[in-house]
Order: sequence, then C-alpha cells, then structure tokens
Amino acid sequence: MTDLQEPMQFLTPEESAAVDQALLTSRDKFLTRVAIYSLRSLKQLSQQTGLAIENITAQQIADWIKNDESLRREAEANQSFGPFFTQLVLSSLKPLKQIAESEGGAIADLTPSQVIAWFEQEAKARVEQEPSSQQPDG
Repeated sequence: MTDLQEPMQFLTPEESAAVDQALLTSRDKFLTRVAIYSLRSLKQLSQQTGLAIENITAQQIADWIKNDESLRREAEANQSFGPFFTQLVLSSLKPLKQIAESEGGAIADLTPSQVIAWFEQEAKARVEQEPSSQQPDG
C-alpha cells in the first residue's frame, strides 16, 4: 500500500483515469502523463519566477527541483534524479509548445484534457500514415 501514499502526486485520479481511457499505446500514455505533470510543474515554476513557461531555463528547473520539498527528498535519495527529472520536464516542452500552437494560446493556458486530446490526435495520425502492411490486401 505504500505506492498509494507517495509524497509526489504526478496526476490527479481524474487525470490518470482520463489518460487510461485514451486511445493510446502504453508509450503514448506515459508521454501524456509526463506532459501533464510537466505542465503542472512548469505552471508552478512560472508563478514562482514570474516568467512565461516558454522562457524557463534548464537551470531554473534544476534549481526548482533542489528547492521543492518533495522533489528534493527524491533528489537526495537518488543523485541522478535531478538531472533526469530536469530533462524529462524539458523534453515535455516540445509537445506542450506544439499543443499550445494548435490551440492558438500559451502553454500556461493548456488543460490536461487538451494535452490528452492532442496526444490522441497525434497517435491517430501516426496510425493513418503507417503503410497498410499490417492489414492483409484484398
């Protein structure tokens, strides 16, 4: 039962259920969860720094991890966590920027449901672009 009592809650139960119900591969569900959590983290960091999410640097993310109570505990327990988590958040910026562009707004205005819908659209587009070699001809 300890995994239910983790100090860091990456997604709310509602967000997690919405991702689980999405028509996505396991890999895409993971990326969607990371993007939603990164969005939440970046919004928090943006509020603390007064910077737009698009202007937040890798160093500011790394510093935030060192100063955030729950993240700091994880970083102290595992030395590679800080750089790993920083890279995870930075990697999420690319799809978050694409989602914001497709929505005609800023990253800070995105919602988890918009993130999920975008990942579903991208997955559907990939499937439609794949050669029909998976289906028998004829």
